Amino acid sequence: MASLDDLVRKQKTGASFVISAQMLRMKPQDFDPMAQRWLDDGGPGFNVIGVPHRTVVDGEFLISRVTVIRTTAPL
Repeated sequence: MASLDDLVRKQKTGASFVISAQMLRMKPQDFDPMAQRWLDDGGPGFNVIGVPHRTVVDGEFLISRVTVIRTTAPL
């Protein structure tokens, strides 16, 4: 299982890439609150760009994938 830090470290500064619930082996219900924080505050070493992809789970729209850009911020 790839950790979030591993995924981010593999990217060069300025690279855009996708982080998904599936990549982190998480359910959308667990990924959504984390992705919401990233939208508001940025993530460890990246910022969210574009519109997050949402999926419907039990009638709720939950974030299941985000496109991000690698920053120079430390992890």
